[in-house]
Amino acid sequence: MKAIKIMATIDEHGQLTLDRPLVSDKNSRVEVIVLIPEEVEIEENDKSKEEILEDFRQAWHEAMTGQIIPVAQLWEGLEDV
Repeated sequence: MKAIKIMATIDEHGQLTLDRPLVSDKNSRVEVIVLIPEEVEIEENDKSKEEILEDFRQAWHEAMTGQIIPVAQLWEGLEDV
């Protein structure tokens, strides 16, 4: 069996319309698997734009006032883990 990936649209009658014709050397019956994207759900642990902006402001303030940790220091002790 050979797989071909192609985009299509489902109309109001449930019929598929392919974005482009399939290239095949013979007419035959085919098996079709339709992947319909699910709506993205907002997870409870996702931060709001306001929370992200506040985190950024705090990080920016810390960076501008010298409240930083050198990158080399971040790696200390990780080799032992």
